[in-house]
Amino acid sequence: MNEIKKDVEYQRIIKDILEHSEFQKLRYIKHHDSNRLDHSLKVSYYAYRVAKKMHLNYVEVARGGLLHDFFIERTTDFDSVKDKVKLYTTGHPGEAVKNAKKYFDLTMMEEDMIRCHMFPLDVHIPKYAESWIVNLVDTALSTKEMTLKFGYKLSYLANLYLILVLNGLK
Repeated sequence: MNEIKKDVEYQRIIKDILEHSEFQKLRYIKHHDSNRLDHSLKVSYYAYRVAKKMHLNYVEVARGGLLHDFFIERTTDFDSVKDKVKLYTTGHPGEAVKNAKKYFDLTMMEEDMIRCHMFPLDVHIPKYAESWIVNLVDTALSTKEMTLKFGYKLSYLANLYLILVLNGLK
């Protein structure tokens, strides 16, 4: 996170979003092994760096990447577990777009980044190279976060399985 804070150009691009009181609420919402604000910052920053290296629109990537998970968790209006799962997988990009439009002026590209970041779990296919970058960086970071969160459990299960199999072979 230090390199993110030290990148003056990046900080200038995202300053208005990062300082917004509604966006700051993401700091208190758990996301894998961290919180949603930190996750969004990482997605935004790494996607920004990739886009910059590829000579793409890194300004919109920084902003769209930061807003990709900008939805405030609803805890009381779920009819079922299925509804909650839907929000976390395919439903939240639409919620994030609505929220982002409510507080910020979005370009078509930024909206596409937010709406399509869950592809292929969602049916919305990214239209821009920049949207693909946000999608791929988010997928990679989320996979890493999930692996860190559950990695020891998977290792434990694999070891238990091997012990049971090896003992069964005796």
